[in-house]
Amino acid sequence: MIITLIVAWIVFTILWKVLKTTLSNALTVAAILILLNVGFGITPQDILHQITQFAQTVSKTLVSN
Repeated sequence: MIITLIVAWIVFTILWKVLKTTLSNALTVAAILILLNVGFGITPQDILHQITQFAQTVSKTLVSN
């Protein structure tokens, strides 16, 4: 019984740390996207488009070498 509680506590602690980190990163990304949109008029779609273009460029470069 005690071992079960110890394992459950360890799992809970790990999950709690992962959840905190995930939420922190999500809020940071959201804040950056809002600042880019308000400050420069850059939409999330614009950013996604640039990321897609960059991935295609890298892919073409790697294939050609």
